[in-house]
Amino acid sequence: MSKKTPLNEIAEFDVSDYLRDDEDIAEYLTQVLAEGDSNELLRAIGYIAKARGITQLAKDTGLGRESLYKAFRAGSKPQFETVFKVLHALNINLKAIPKEVVSTRV
Repeated sequence: MSKKTPLNEIAEFDVSDYLRDDEDIAEYLTQVLAEGDSNELLRAIGYIAKARGITQLAKDTGLGRESLYKAFRAGSKPQFETVFKVLHALNINLKAIPKEVVSTRV
């Protein structure tokens, strides 16, 4: 019979541990944007910030570390200026492209 592991000994999954380079970050952010969930987008930016380093990001944005953590935790509603400043500091550019139009002609 196998031994059961107590829940408090199971490591919590953290997306930031898997965002190793710019390509990982771009793919992750593209998937989150495609889903269209603004709360998930904010959490994703928080994970990216953590992966890149909150301390350096705080220096680059002029925002406090705690403010950054609060701004991108679940349920937060940061100002657009904060989101934009963080994306800029992370060297992330968002690009608007038109959706593909599905032709209904037969």
